[in-house]
Amino acid sequence: MQEMTSRQILDQLVSFPTVSRGSNLALIDWLEAYLASHGIESHRHWNEDRSKAALFAHVGPWVAGGVVLSGHSDVVPVDGQDWTSDPWVVTERDGRLYGRGTCDMKGYVALSIWALVQAHKRGVTRPLQLALSYDEEIGCTGAPPMIATMQQILPQASVAVIGEPSSMGLINGHKGGTGFHVHVKGYEVHSSLLPYGVSAIMEGARLIGWINAKNAEIQARPASAAAATFHPPFTTLHVGMISGGTAHNITAGDCRFAVEMRVVPDEDITALAAEFEAEAARLDAALKAVNPQAGVTLTRFFNVPGLKPETEGPAEALVRRLTGANAAGVVSYGTEAGQFQDAGYSAVICGPGDIAQAHQVDEYLELSEWQAGQRFMLALLEDLQ
Repeated sequence: MQEMTSRQILDQLVSFPTVSRGSNLALIDWLEAYLASHGIESHRHWNEDRSKAALFAHVGPWVAGGVVLSGHSDVVPVDGQDWTSDPWVVTERDGRLYGRGTCDMKGYVALSIWALVQAHKRGVTRPLQLALSYDEEIGCTGAPPMIATMQQILPQASVAVIGEPSSMGLINGHKGGTGFHVHVKGYEVHSSLLPYGVSAIMEGARLIGWINAKNAEIQARPASAAAATFHPPFTTLHVGMISGGTAHNITAGDCRFAVEMRVVPDEDITALAAEFEAEAARLDAALKAVNPQAGVTLTRFFNVPGLKPETEGPAEALVRRLTGANAAGVVSYGTEAGQFQDAGYSAVICGPGDIAQAHQVDEYLELSEWQAGQRFMLALLEDLQ
């Protein structure tokens, strides 16, 4: 294929409606062919039913110690959003590039693909790798198996730059997250016979009460130095939706809700999840004592480690060198950066765009941000020479 500009690559990427509920294979097929046409071999990691794939590639000397440019291929839906222009076509107007994923995060991915091809053409003395995951938007579930496969095939890079929108600022920390789908199974009787039944809603409320009490306990503690850099400066547990019950005069047969935990990186996310699991197990046993059909079932639906700031970390040093940044920040949302860090990479977040635009109707990337991202990639290519 003819070599494309970064903007042409962005147009191509946005044209693939890679919503997480569907397949991303059309994009992966195109990217694999595009890289191959420029002499770059790429590798896939498939999901279980082979409906999606991650893709990764390496250019430069076949040695350890390179840089990974990491992004995700999936985007959120546009259902119910009244877009001014076609969300699957990049539209430039008023100094902005509109389209689903331009900000989160196909803008960065396009720049990364361009930089990979340029690094291969120019020849670099330090390797550059590309890592493109799937299912980031539904819990960062695609990155860990991709990283494990990368480490089996490619030389281990030392630095990973995850290009989530940060207005090209240096982000060196974020909260971890985990969550459970909770199903409380009750036993239906007429409400006048309440002691002989199990109200799933009333029993589920006990778990929500535990969550409220845990939030109060956490917020009453003095914030650690690491927590104080976040907004809010503490771990949070949250229930956003609940459903269940048949009628006001029947003990509820079912209650369903989800709990999410956003944990500051110096706290033990596994221990907090285990506390909740233990509380659910106690309630499960109590309900079964009333009626063996009743109980509590937990299903973990995401688990994302936090990103911990690294003292004199090579990833932070690289981004400071390329951008001239003097300060670093943290964010309360989760990314794949913590997963790279857990796998042994020095990791930071730095990418074009404002996170406030992510997932929005008429999502856009400011042209000034796009240009800053282009300058970052040019500086990276010089650094790798």
